[in-house]
Amino acid sequence: MQVAILTVSDRGARGEYEDRSGPILAEIIQSKTAWQVSHRAIVPDEKAAIANALIHWCNAGVNLILTSGGTGFSPRDVTPEATKSVIERETPGIAEALRAESLKITRHAMLSRAVAGIRGRTLIINMPGNPKAVRENMDVLLPILPHALELLSEAPDSESQHRQV
Repeated sequence: MQVAILTVSDRGARGEYEDRSGPILAEIIQSKTAWQVSHRAIVPDEKAAIANALIHWCNAGVNLILTSGGTGFSPRDVTPEATKSVIERETPGIAEALRAESLKITRHAMLSRAVAGIRGRTLIINMPGNPKAVRENMDVLLPILPHALELLSEAPDSESQHRQV
């Protein structure tokens, strides 16, 4: 499985801020799965820049894209809108589960506008920008990701085989 990590941060893209969430995501993926982090980037909080990176990586055959940042209430937080502009099918259960578990830790979780969805055979999940919240969210996601990605990678006619069984 190929994983891409996109950090969304104006200051990070300008080199004024050290990205801490992206490296945490990479470390978790590499230490707790057999997957490869094949792409990493930092882009500014601009809808077009975010959408272009997501589309490029989907077209490159990446299985999972994790974004970090840009999911709050700030006027510059546009990661959910960029994600919605490129996905073909939403997966609301993922975002709901992340918020539900995060609400057990902080009430601020209800301010998250993060979304998740599918483009082609790629799963895209918006994550928070806070490193601590990234770790907490990955604890929720890791148990379901192998099955989700396996389902997305199945050949189209294998679905009909499952129905016949």
